[in-house]
Amino acid sequence: MALSLTRKQPQSYAGKRALVTGGASGLGLALVQRLVADGATVLAIDVHEQAPEGALPDGVLYRQLDVRNEEGWDEVRNWVESTWGGLDLLVNNAGIAVGGRIDVTSLDDWDRIIDINLMGVVKGIRAFVPMMKEQGSGHIVSTASLAGLVHAPSMSAYNVVKAGVVALSETLRYELSPWNIDVSVICPSFFRTNLAESLAGKDVEMEETAVNLITKAPRSAEQVAAKAYDAMQRRKFIILTDQDGVAAYNGKRFSHPIYDRMMKQAGADVRNGKPNQLERLAALQSKVKGRRRS
Repeated sequence: MALSLTRKQPQSYAGKRALVTGGASGLGLALVQRLVADGATVLAIDVHEQAPEGALPDGVLYRQLDVRNEEGWDEVRNWVESTWGGLDLLVNNAGIAVGGRIDVTSLDDWDRIIDINLMGVVKGIRAFVPMMKEQGSGHIVSTASLAGLVHAPSMSAYNVVKAGVVALSETLRYELSPWNIDVSVICPSFFRTNLAESLAGKDVEMEETAVNLITKAPRSAEQVAAKAYDAMQRRKFIILTDQDGVAAYNGKRFSHPIYDRMMKQAGADVRNGKPNQLERLAALQSKVKGRRRS
């Protein structure tokens, strides 16, 4: 799976009809704000009965939806069809975080994250692909994670669902291209967001580490959205939004022995009670940059 070398000219979403799940906070809200500023008509979807007061830009429409609910997706699709007559951009961004070691994370946690982070994306796409095929155009964007490409220890459930979103996106990139439907997948590294609030699994020790990595991340949701939005406008497939993510992914692809050693050491650190994947990724980035200069 290679990063595209072609750099298309950016296409504005002005006048386009866009739906964003998880659109009332975090990265979803930041993407909603950019779409509105670009001139798009936007429907924000989230689990709250009402959007948090003052959160959404003026003119943004809102509907409540639990992305696990297939009937709810049918209702949203029917509303879009009757109100807008079609959809140009579907952003599958809703998700939760579950972290933990394979023998500690509960099967209930596995079921919950698969239902929301993976099957929620599948249900959203299934709801709108027929509409996009009929109109002969569209753009599907799904938020995965660097965890979908680089699989650090003690994050098995999260890694699996995010890798699934990447695999689904790659499949649909080719399957839907005859209908002029573009597909993109956003793979950010840790960034400051309210995702940490969804952590409620059994592996409390690992999840405390995840909260620390999220809250102390060097970038905000708005910064991630800015990078992602530019790549979305260029219809890029894999969207890496930060340099440490690029370095880690390239390290896995082009410097695999170094990557392998770093990840094995991260696994040893977890065993010794010193989980520090972020430091390992930073060290990997330094190694990759050093090899490029040599």
